[in-house]
Amino acid sequence: MEAGSMSIILHGVAVLLVLGAAFGLGLAIASRKLAVESDPRIDEIEALLPGANCGGCGYPGCRGMAEAIVAGAAPVTGCPVLKDHSPIAAVMGVESTATERLIARVRCGGGRKEAPQRFIYFGVEDCAAAQSLGGGAKACTYGCLGLGSCVKVCPFGAMKMSDNALPVVDEEKCTGCGLCVKACPRQIITLWPYDKKVTVLCMNKDKGAEVRAVCKVGCIACRLCTKNCPTGAIPVEDNLARITPELCTNCEICVEKCPMKTIKGAKKQERAVG
Repeated sequence: MEAGSMSIILHGVAVLLVLGAAFGLGLAIASRKLAVESDPRIDEIEALLPGANCGGCGYPGCRGMAEAIVAGAAPVTGCPVLKDHSPIAAVMGVESTATERLIARVRCGGGRKEAPQRFIYFGVEDCAAAQSLGGGAKACTYGCLGLGSCVKVCPFGAMKMSDNALPVVDEEKCTGCGLCVKACPRQIITLWPYDKKVTVLCMNKDKGAEVRAVCKVGCIACRLCTKNCPTGAIPVEDNLARITPELCTNCEICVEKCPMKTIKGAKKQERAVG
């Protein structure tokens, strides 16, 4: 290689090095001058959150929840998974008020044994997919489709499918994150106060005769529960009995009186269907 060519190459390399150093210095200065200071409380609060990133709070993961709390866009009690929010309240310099523990309740008691199918579904094992195919195979168009989409999205292992093709909630593991509620295309899963044990296991709003035709344990709106409830906690609306948690005392008289065994409580009841 001639000396002149070598000189040109070396000169070019030198120019690139100088330019690289200049740009690097400029970027370093810009990053320092333009840097947005992060509130250290965000890191503190994120460390106090469970790290499940379940999204049950409505924010994109625990970091998003921490940023929202510090920004004042979410309450210190915003994480549905945490049972004790006082450490987060301490970081924010506020008092934490006790929140009622909520858990998921599946409001359908009609599994394979009680509710017939209109056809055999061979599609994707997903409730939303089944629902999109002619409204699902189950004859009751309000009931659980039984494909376990709620179980699949539970990040805490708090749900499983029973032999009767109904989801079962482990109330001790359930954090009330609400992901199963969002996953259910028929909205039959509700977040319910943990200490309120009585639940109407039906969402069918059709008249009694129509309910009987599609499910052996559906609510027929007979109003026996309403008439026998001593606190007026069970109105019937749209042909469906509903528990008002604030008024329910867990006496379970309604559980005993219900002729369809649609209402479930904590006490062990004889469940004769058919």
